[in-house]
Amino acid sequence: MNLNTHWLQPDWPAPANIHAATTLRTGGVSLDAYASLNPATHVDDNPQLVSQNRHIIKTLLNLPSEPVWLNQTHSNRVVKAIAMDTPQQADASYTDQSGVVCAVMTADCLPLLVCSNDGAEIAAIHAGWRGLLDGVIDNTIAAMQNKDLLVWLGPAIGPDRFEVGDEVRTAYMAKSAEYATAFKQQSDTKWLANIYQLARINLAALGISKVYGGDFCTVTDEKQFYSYRRDQVTGRMATLIWRD
Repeated sequence: MNLNTHWLQPDWPAPANIHAATTLRTGGVSLDAYASLNPATHVDDNPQLVSQNRHIIKTLLNLPSEPVWLNQTHSNRVVKAIAMDTPQQADASYTDQSGVVCAVMTADCLPLLVCSNDGAEIAAIHAGWRGLLDGVIDNTIAAMQNKDLLVWLGPAIGPDRFEVGDEVRTAYMAKSAEYATAFKQQSDTKWLANIYQLARINLAALGISKVYGGDFCTVTDEKQFYSYRRDQVTGRMATLIWRD
């Protein structure tokens, strides 16, 4: 992991024309629970401060264009990244165009970045346990033409903090027995889920083995990351990818 002051850069062997980052919670202008680099408009932060934060992110990362923000709903919907006045309702976007910035926002859910080995295609995915279970990763990979892909797992809730009910494990086990390794029993009805392992199992089933990252915990690292589970009222990190 290449950690800068206000963002982290994925440690993955992506082609030279691929650029990516996850913003941290520092370096912005939002206040109180949203301090400070919150780019999310849907969390009741001051809209003017959010707008300033988005400008800061664009400047910090030297983005070639405004990120294509999505209206995320924990769905399995993937769309082509196209700038619109009203954000598209989806939880993943992809493009084969240079200068287009795919982006997702998270605060415990798993952000995944995808690029083809030839640097021609990119995607960004927001995967909470629901979206992951419902196939948001599958749908994104299916939308991409090139199947020789690299994936980076960005900062999400860690395996020691993600407690879920028995119904979550049951739903995953109904999909594949492989998912058993991603759950550790806490009590009769509670389990600790490893969302990184869930994603790796999903990706392996799709034939993708070049998977990197997945060693963060948004809940325990309060200085760097927003966490909904920890704070309830909070901002979001942006995970972005673009190509030359």
